[in-house]
Amino acid sequence: MASARKRRVSDGDEDGQHDNQQRSAPQSLTHPISPPRKKRRLPDTPTEAKYHPPFKSVGSPFQLTKIKDLPAGLNKDTYTLRDVLGDPLISECWEFNYLHDIDFLMSAFDEDVRSLVKVHVVHGFWKREDPNRLALQESAARFNNVTLHAAFLPEMFGTHHSKMFILLRHDDTAQLVIHTANLITRDWTNMTQGAWFSPRLPLLKPEHDEGRPRIGNGAKFKLDFLNYLRAYDTKRPTCKDITTKLMKYDFSSINGSLISSVPGRHTVTQSTSSTNFGWAAMKSALAAVPIHSTIEHKPEVAIQISSIATLGPTDSWLKNTFLHTLGNTPATTFKVVFPTPDEIRKSLDGYMSGGSIHTKTQSPQQVKQLQYLKPLFHHWANDSASGLPINASKVKNSGRKRAAPHIKTYIRSHRPTPESSETDIHIDWALLTSANLSKQAWGEALSAKENTVRISSYEIGVLVWPGLYGENAVMKPAFLEDALPPPEQTRGDGDGKGKEDYDGKDEVVEVALRMPYDLPLQPYGPGEVPWVATASHTEPDWMGKIWQA
Repeated sequence: MASARKRRVSDGDEDGQHDNQQRSAPQSLTHPISPPRKKRRLPDTPTEAKYHPPFKSVGSPFQLTKIKDLPAGLNKDTYTLRDVLGDPLISECWEFNYLHDIDFLMSAFDEDVRSLVKVHVVHGFWKREDPNRLALQESAARFNNVTLHAAFLPEMFGTHHSKMFILLRHDDTAQLVIHTANLITRDWTNMTQGAWFSPRLPLLKPEHDEGRPRIGNGAKFKLDFLNYLRAYDTKRPTCKDITTKLMKYDFSSINGSLISSVPGRHTVTQSTSSTNFGWAAMKSALAAVPIHSTIEHKPEVAIQISSIATLGPTDSWLKNTFLHTLGNTPATTFKVVFPTPDEIRKSLDGYMSGGSIHTKTQSPQQVKQLQYLKPLFHHWANDSASGLPINASKVKNSGRKRAAPHIKTYIRSHRPTPESSETDIHIDWALLTSANLSKQAWGEALSAKENTVRISSYEIGVLVWPGLYGENAVMKPAFLEDALPPPEQTRGDGDGKGKEDYDGKDEVVEVALRMPYDLPLQPYGPGEVPWVATASHTEPDWMGKIWQA
């Protein structure tokens, strides 16, 4: 008989699902650390390769982490923590997260400068007696160059859920890395994670004008990013030092829109010179993104998350606030991508993966929530024998079906022609973020009396869309690598122009978006339910273990 293995879910990140329970330090803090044998230098800007005119290809703005137990062929264009932090030119690192393993963090820096880098760790364990806070203090005390900062959390069920690095270098450049992984070993081993890397940002030149803030440009990104950091200083100086330093850097090379959340009540604004948070930030950014919304284009939004909080017994918030924000038109189909117990059992870490993936179905309110979410649920791995059938011969493989999802993505796509298949799609916009499907992360509905939205947690993400790369740009899903396949030989002269007489006009830019899951998505079958970490699962996983809640 398989041995029972009881796991606490307190080391997951669940957007307030634990209510006021104390969280104990994750067991993964004691895992051995094995740095990669070979360093990989991350690109300063997205990979770019020019094809025959009038076509140009741009590499994916999002990247995936390396999965330890997958072969090299499924780990192309991926990164490790050592890839992020191993540059010996890094002079200062600000690390923002929900869970932190200080030893794991410090092991990723170059050995020659590990004791010299100024490391700042921003966490959300504000209670002095919190075991996580005490464990952090004990670990940090072993390093003279590590400083801890507790984020101000005024909301009872809020968490410091943002996941980000701010890196300053000795060559006077800065880089932002916004990602989805907790700073613990397990999250960087066999869980699917992703990140957005900014270009290297130079210091501002005295004569340089950063221009007016506009949705998608560097000036707006800088404005929103600094306002996000300033929110930490509401009660006491926390990020004031790094905010002051970043004001001196040039953000103009950034393409994208910052979508962040900070705790408190916030006035919703229509001005690009101000910063919105939560769903209001998403709504104002999407107003600048052109989309296809006709029935013929079959537009759909895939909401792929690792946690679903308590949304309410009716779909009022989900439908009228959140889905409406994402563009709730009659033509749009919404799909929620979330693993089933069977997918967790089959994952590389088996049931251990389930400790970081959360929803609940026990209370009457949660049962009602499951009823209105059930028609939206789709599989993570898309190979369930119990799910609704899909055409297996047309499946596009992401290489991540057995690496359980901790990544969070929101992607809107459409079919370019009515005859296009479910995998032959164009992407209208894509968001990589720390924010799961929860009111704590995105904010409550707009107050009827005030133009305000209430948010509980810190979250951060980056929204991209094809128009950032050119007027004629299109964004397409990329699988197993960060680039699209080379175009056919005939595409270069499809308009009658050869390479030698190309006049540079009407250039079509194709932007790759690295997909973390297979397409097409597979709907849940009639008897299938989402994975619930707070329920016991007696069917053994592939390693012969069971899960006792």
